[in-house]
Amino acid sequence: MDEGKARASAPKPHWWHRRRTPEGVPPQPLAGPGDTPAAPLHAPDPYSTPPYGRPGPWAPAPPVQRPTLTPPQGTPLVPGATPPPTPPAAYAPPPAEPATQPLPPVPGDVPSAAHPQDGPGGFAEPEAPAAHPRPQPYPATPPDPAPPVDPWAYDPWAAGGALPGYGKPEPVKQVTVARSRIVGGAVVVALVAGGIGGGIGMYLERDGGVAGRVTLPQAGAGSADRAPGSVAGIAARALPGVVTIHVRGGGDQSTGTGFVLDKKGHILTNNHVVQSAASGGGSISVTFNGGQTAKAELVGRDGGYDLAVIKVSGVSGLSPLALGNSDSVRVGDSVIAIGAPFDLAGTVTTGIISAKDRPITAGGRKQDGADISYVDALQTDAPINPGNSGGPLVDSQARVIGINSAIRSAGDSESGGAGGQGGSIGLGFAIPVNSARRVAEELINTGKATHPVIGVSLDMAYAGDGARVNTDGSRTPAVTPGGPADKAGIRPKDVIRKVDGVPVHAAQELIVKIRGHRPGDSLALTLDRDGREETVRLTLGSATSG
Repeated sequence: MDEGKARASAPKPHWWHRRRTPEGVPPQPLAGPGDTPAAPLHAPDPYSTPPYGRPGPWAPAPPVQRPTLTPPQGTPLVPGATPPPTPPAAYAPPPAEPATQPLPPVPGDVPSAAHPQDGPGGFAEPEAPAAHPRPQPYPATPPDPAPPVDPWAYDPWAAGGALPGYGKPEPVKQVTVARSRIVGGAVVVALVAGGIGGGIGMYLERDGGVAGRVTLPQAGAGSADRAPGSVAGIAARALPGVVTIHVRGGGDQSTGTGFVLDKKGHILTNNHVVQSAASGGGSISVTFNGGQTAKAELVGRDGGYDLAVIKVSGVSGLSPLALGNSDSVRVGDSVIAIGAPFDLAGTVTTGIISAKDRPITAGGRKQDGADISYVDALQTDAPINPGNSGGPLVDSQARVIGINSAIRSAGDSESGGAGGQGGSIGLGFAIPVNSARRVAEELINTGKATHPVIGVSLDMAYAGDGARVNTDGSRTPAVTPGGPADKAGIRPKDVIRKVDGVPVHAAQELIVKIRGHRPGDSLALTLDRDGREETVRLTLGSATSG
């Protein structure tokens, strides 16, 4: 029991007291209870300095060991070889330090050899720490340039971990990747910015900007030329020859239209346009399409045909309109009406020929009916309104085929002059140019126009079918003695049913049919005499309007 206590009180050996067993040597058994303990290899360290004593708070740090230089390939140096010089670096040499004294040897310390031998008991002796080499200062002069080395050789013990001959390594790959990322990001940003800018620009262009100002798209100016056969082309040729007429006289004033007949200044229009100036003291003013204004004088007029000729003097550059042939006109032909409806000069409207040989009457303001006009007219749906009277109705070649004279307005029981205040409902009437040409020539040459007559007085109140000749005993003879009808054998109370085979249903229609011919023309009249039908032929006579 005492031995057990003695063993228990024995100090526990430290790790540095343990023996090392060399390789290949079997381990030696520890001393038994009867064995004498081995004496310590070193005397006790009163300061407990490692590795012999116990660690203490004042124990100095172990010296720093630096490995020797190796070539770039990391192979050992041949004895006697000179290590490669270290590349120069930006380094300031440290100040010189005073020489330090070596540390005093520890009592009982025995320096060990490079390869220590086993000591007593099979434990290796502890190795003494190597002397700390003192750092040497860099030479004052720069070393020679380093020989070329392999750039891919790497010395982990080189200063700063740099590649030999290249100093501190640079992240070349990382820089390349960073640059490509920057370029790619810039491209993406440019595309996004361009798309946003384009969208904003399109919004501003369409909606007029931030302030909300609207700008509407518009086509560019095209060519002003038009085909000669188009409405624009026809109007361009006809408008220079159309004039607007303003008349004052008799306490009345009116507006109408006319067109130039020749270079001498003759202008054709309707009689009801200039009628107020014929009583004396009146004035007629003509305004051309270009804006020039000139005074005009009355040459002649005829109430039976509702035509008149006026003339301007001292005006140059006149543009007479060409005259067509109304006998060649067919229903459905395209026509253009030009005039100054409600004093709107140069108004152009279009339509077609709706009918031919339409018997109409105009005027009738006088009690005796002397101002009534009988016209075998061309009917058109081209809009004609008050102020269009006397204007031309032209065909597709800008030739005059009629003179716009009358309209039928809603609520009218009779056709009236286009100078009235009614509006167009698509029923317009024009004097055929063939009749107008003859009358215009007579008015220019003689100042008066002649009318074709048959020499009978008609019963305007007859309600039957046809035109009945008056009975004797009226204020005027029923059949003019020696006239065309008397010579043909026409008698009072005869009913005329046809003219050249065309039926007539009223006295007005018979007058219109006769007015459509020239004096001297031969006509065949179909009569109903006491229930018997007879046909007679006569030659039209001539009468002058008063």
